[in-house]
Amino acid sequence: MSFCRFVGGEVYKDHFRPGIYVCTKCDHQLFSSRSKYEHSSPWPAFTETVHEDSVSKHEERPGAYKVRCGKCGNGLGHEFVNDGPSKGQSRF
Repeated sequence: MSFCRFVGGEVYKDHFRPGIYVCTKCDHQLFSSRSKYEHSSPWPAFTETVHEDSVSKHEERPGAYKVRCGKCGNGLGHEFVNDGPSKGQSRF
């Protein structure tokens, strides 16, 4: 079972250097710094994945999907539909 928790000190929340964010378990490409934006949550926030198969997801409740690495299945958190920085964008 995977889950999200905040233990204080998320190192990539305020990290905005150009690059690609990869899975900590298998190095699969997940998100680009170009889709990263500032958000009030304690985790980094992105509007989209690098590739269509970067992540897999299943609906937990309307508007919220559990997100996993598309290669190894590592738990990554959630996608919140229509909660991005612009109308119609998701927040990962």
